[in-house]
Amino acid sequence: MELTDEIKKLLYYCGADLIGIGDMSEVENCNFKTGISIAVALPKDIIIDLQEAPTKEYYDLYYSLNKKLNEIVMAGEDFLKKRGFEAYAQTTGRVEVNQNKRSKLPHKTVATRSGLGWIGKNCLLVTSQYGSAIRISSLLTNAPLKCDEPVNQSYCGMCSQCVKNCPAQALKNSLWTVGMPRERIVDIEKCYKKQVEIMSKSTGIETDLCGKCFAVCSYTKRYLQDRTL
Repeated sequence: MELTDEIKKLLYYCGADLIGIGDMSEVENCNFKTGISIAVALPKDIIIDLQEAPTKEYYDLYYSLNKKLNEIVMAGEDFLKKRGFEAYAQTTGRVEVNQNKRSKLPHKTVATRSGLGWIGKNCLLVTSQYGSAIRISSLLTNAPLKCDEPVNQSYCGMCSQCVKNCPAQALKNSLWTVGMPRERIVDIEKCYKKQVEIMSKSTGIETDLCGKCFAVCSYTKRYLQDRTL
């Protein structure tokens, strides 16, 4: 418990808003027994603007939060290695994405195993605290940490706000279960193509960013209305 408390304290100090620790021993493509999932929340004003269209502010924030997450997980890796444990931070520079836009071990997999949330109908991680208005990263280790309970089911229920508001009509209104293929949730090619189109039209920047599906998420809207967060 002492080591678990210490690593969490460090990661929160470095800027994490949510931290979960998961048992990865039965997860395919993972050579570490434990995963630490870290999330940072998007500011509310950025999210509100995204309900209309992607913005330059969101583009800048996207990369600044990625940089922040890289720094957080690298601090965690350094902390654990100095104590004699194996650790590997899945930074943006280390994660390889193949031609099908898949990584070997998605941050979302670590996040669900760590109890941070579930995969929504928008194919993004949904948390009870911030909805999908987060950026996430992960840190893998063999350190003996106390694991949280995994989330193995969707809590989206009958809500389909992301599906109705998807500019690409790429979402399939599917309730996630562990092991469900991504293709049953989203048509990824339609999604990426439309992201580039609307981002270019809205900001003049040709890249695959949108944000509409998490900006309209019911759990994200709860975050927007919560004055304590």
